Amino acid sequence: MNTFNKEERLCSRKLLDLLFKDGSSFLLYPFRVSYLFVDAPHSFPAQVVINVSKKRFKKAVDRNLIKRRSREAYRLQKQAELYPAIAEREQLLIFSLQFVGKKIYEFSFMEKKMDGALKRLVNNIKNDQGS
Repeated sequence: MNTFNKEERLCSRKLLDLLFKDGSSFLLYPFRVSYLFVDAPHSFPAQVVINVSKKRFKKAVDRNLIKRRSREAYRLQKQAELYPAIAEREQLLIFSLQFVGKKIYEFSFMEKKMDGALKRLVNNIKNDQGS
């Protein structure tokens, strides 16, 4: 199930506003991760939006390359890292992966950092659930 469907992308303006207003976040360079659980109908346990600053990377080619590499790293690791930890929850996890790095990194580096970011996200979710 290493796919990345349209239903797994966070497109709703209302949910995006809610995420950035009420969500929790952490920084694991080169990603800033914001997350929030919401009561919404869903076919997948999580929806994600990946963004890269236009201010930092002026050329669309560079932004698209970073987004492609981030998406691919997420696609390959979500099934092993993220989904098992949130499968028992009834709510939908919405989260944002903002690339805050200052340069374009190789895919292997991005994959390693994505793994760390997803593990930390799962840890934060478990800690929030426990309190």
